[in-house]
Amino acid sequence: MSQMFESFLQAGVHAQAIALEEPGAEAGAAAALLREGNPLHAVKVRLQVCVGEADMSIGELLGARESEVLVLQRGLDQPVDLLLEGKVVARGQLVAVDGCFAVRITELPLPLKL
Repeated sequence: MSQMFESFLQAGVHAQAIALEEPGAEAGAAAALLREGNPLHAVKVRLQVCVGEADMSIGELLGARESEVLVLQRGLDQPVDLLLEGKVVARGQLVAVDGCFAVRITELPLPLKL
């Protein structure tokens, strides 16, 4: 590390002070936007819901037929997992809302402080 520092000094690199201008109206406007709320709250993410899993061989999968039933390794009373980037971030119960699947959230980690 000291050899790198010495070669840096020998290279004749010199630091100099620069004068910074006062922020104009544009910088003030940008600051006002950040006061409106945390910008992270507007970031969109895609959640996936994992209902369950089934273990089978490739041969069984290739031999599967239409209308065949795969039994999942999760009971009806067990919650489904909500995944973000493959990590479980919450759990819930499958429900139906207006003819669509939905998830009633039943387990959340401690809320994040942002």
